[in-house]
Amino acid sequence: MKPASHWIRQAHRWTTVLFTAAVTLNFVAILRGGYKPWLGLLAVVPLALLFLTGVYLFVLPYAARWRSRHRAQ
Repeated sequence: MKPASHWIRQAHRWTTVLFTAAVTLNFVAILRGGYKPWLGLLAVVPLALLFLTGVYLFVLPYAARWRSRHRAQ
C-alpha cells in the first residue's frame, strides 16, 4: 500500500492540470467578451486545493525531520 503522501502528491499534480484548464478557459472567455463572474470560481476551487495540498507537501520533510529527532531522544 502506498503512503498517503503519494496520493496527495498525485492529487496535487492533477489539480494543477484542472487549475491550468480553468485559467485558460477564463482567458478565452475574457478575449471573446463573454466573461461571467462564476467562471472565476472555476479557477478558485482548484487553487484552494492546490494551496492545501501544497502546504502539506511543503511541511512533510520538516515533520519527518522533527519526528526522527524526537525518536532519537
